[in-house]
Amino acid sequence: MPIYTKRWNDPPSPDDGWRILICRYRPRGVPKAAETWHRWHPQLGPSKALHADFYGKHGPPVSWEEYRRRYLEEMQQQTGLIDELASVLNDGQSITLLCSSACTDPERCHRTLLKELIEAASSRLRAPSGG
Repeated sequence: MPIYTKRWNDPPSPDDGWRILICRYRPRGVPKAAETWHRWHPQLGPSKALHADFYGKHGPPVSWEEYRRRYLEEMQQQTGLIDELASVLNDGQSITLLCSSACTDPERCHRTLLKELIEAASSRLRAPSGG
């Protein structure tokens, strides 16, 4: 099944499957009853330090290449959760990764990087073991 990526405030679709919020920060002012996601995994978002560096909170913003490198490095600590999501895919369920409403370019967003990591884990978990 596929992995989709959207912003948390994009309208749900019947094909979305498990909608997972992957932001470090929960959207402000959204009451529990108005949540558009099934689960929230803040550890799959960029760290607070990386988030601040990307938005230039402590100096010039880091480049996309630097952000990408650091985010992928951070996700090495989340392989168990990434494998869990890959297993959900391998069980035939869809996943939609949800990011911030302010994140308008999916090509420069951690949701796309995470999607690639989950797809790679899915392939690895499906591969026949040698022996």
